[in-house]
Amino acid sequence: MEFESNSWSSKLPQGLDVEISHHPITLRCVANLIIVMERLNGGKGFALGRDESLLNFLLESAVEGSYHHWAMFQCSHYRIPLRMHAQHICSVTDSENKCWVLNEGSMELHAMMLQGGSSYHKVHLNLSTYITPVPSETKARPVALGIKGSNLYLSCITSEGTPTLHLEEVADKEQLKSINHESDMVRFLFYKQDTGVDISTLESAHYRNWFISTALQQDNTKMVNMCQSATPNRFTTFTVQRHN
Repeated sequence: MEFESNSWSSKLPQGLDVEISHHPITLRCVANLIIVMERLNGGKGFALGRDESLLNFLLESAVEGSYHHWAMFQCSHYRIPLRMHAQHICSVTDSENKCWVLNEGSMELHAMMLQGGSSYHKVHLNLSTYITPVPSETKARPVALGIKGSNLYLSCITSEGTPTLHLEEVADKEQLKSINHESDMVRFLFYKQDTGVDISTLESAHYRNWFISTALQQDNTKMVNMCQSATPNRFTTFTVQRHN
């Protein structure tokens, strides 16, 4: 069986492995594989289409029965990096219509009510979206958030054992174009989950179940920070408005 795995592995792109499994095969598994190969090939057609025997092997396995020993191609997200797909400009407000404002003295993001002539203080973000190599079980999409006109990016790191939101300067933005899950660059990624029209949550990719949040206006806590879901007196849903 090991020889069979090695013979198939030699035909795959870098980052893919073949493993022998006893799990029942489903057509969904085959469909997911085709999606993965399509994305790896940059949308230029199914990458394995030239190898008819390999394609036949997959299709035959899908119909031979659930108890058949079959070769499953496992695309490891730890080996295939997330690749930046697109960018656009946006601004963020919370449920109390507070805007994100950059406090340059403390290098922090604050959530504040802006009126009239003070709206120019509102932070505009470069939101970069990433293509996931494996189809996700949810509709959340990895994004990186940078302050427009600067090298500052939002990151989530631990401070005294607690995940906290920081602004970090990224001198070489090329590092953000391809991020491996095993890299410490994951701290710059957040899962953007849309829950309504322009309404989203932003969950840390590094520390799951920790979300970007703001405090109630009455709490007089201005700093934008991380919190766990359902934390009292914290907003974790935001209006993310796209700008042309």
